[in-house]
Amino acid sequence: MNEKRIPVWHALSEFYLDTELDDGDFDRIAAVLMKSGFTLEEAKQIDLYEVFPLLQPNLLSVAGEWTGFDEKWLNENCEKLYGRRNSRFFRGRCVLWNKFFYWMRRRYWEQIEKRME
Repeated sequence: MNEKRIPVWHALSEFYLDTELDDGDFDRIAAVLMKSGFTLEEAKQIDLYEVFPLLQPNLLSVAGEWTGFDEKWLNENCEKLYGRRNSRFFRGRCVLWNKFFYWMRRRYWEQIEKRME
């Protein structure tokens, strides 16, 4: 298991809950990302290739998860996606789908960027 990524996966998973995040949430998520040692760009790549493909469907669900994702399930599946990130086909598919759905979390990333500057 990629221990360094686990807190990042958990923090970014909040972008995909069927709830509205507030300033306290953004402060906490940004703090986790800064503590991780990953740059803002690296965190965005983790989101794009390891979290987004797994959790984006929750934002499209009529009754999406809103309390939080099962930690074991999240860790195992993000780890699998981490293992696929070198596949050109996989990366291309993520980039394509992201073009359609980035608007759903753009404001969240704007809030994180402000806090990580």
